[in-house]
Amino acid sequence: MSYIAERRGEEKERRRAEILDAAEALYVEKGWDALTVDQVARSARLSRALVYVYFRDKDELLFAIGERAMTLVRDRFAAAVAEHQLGLDKVEAIGRAYMTYAYEFPHYFDFCTRFQAHSVAVDPGSHEGACRAAGDETIGVVVRAIEAGIDDGSIRPDIGEPILLATSLWAFTHGIIQLAMAKGTDLARFGVAIPEFSNYAFGLIRTVAQATTPKN
Repeated sequence: MSYIAERRGEEKERRRAEILDAAEALYVEKGWDALTVDQVARSARLSRALVYVYFRDKDELLFAIGERAMTLVRDRFAAAVAEHQLGLDKVEAIGRAYMTYAYEFPHYFDFCTRFQAHSVAVDPGSHEGACRAAGDETIGVVVRAIEAGIDDGSIRPDIGEPILLATSLWAFTHGIIQLAMAKGTDLARFGVAIPEFSNYAFGLIRTVAQATTPKN
């Protein structure tokens, strides 16, 4: 590759990242539904037409941001797993890492909610395909933690297929986080604090999954 071609490629990637950064900042500020491509262009100090050179439409922008979101949650799960020896502890750590992620990056959690409700055939080479691949890898982290727990005796051997438990735990934890984030005031009216609520929920997971007779 020539020096000029290399510089052009670097400039293209830099400008693309600037557009994406501007879109993500607006996502944080306004929420996705209120965001427009015109706003992204103004924020990035570019023309609307130039934004469309890099991103086909608003949906492609969303999935490009979502690629960041799904990659980060996968990495957070992997880091949480690495801090524990027993499989059951790994599984709980994943759930708590997801809750921390949701509060730290609420716009990424919002994307996760949108993505889970989105089910169509996708091009593997697209941003949406990259989101799907990162999501599959994320579930894989959970599955391996469950398999480790079954092997080390911390998780019941009759718990069922690890993939079924992994997807059930994902749905359960996602719902718990949504309720904690959206209904904190209502929980307080019932005399329930968010930490108490989350600790109880993760305690339920342990109660259901924990082996009654751990291996020696």
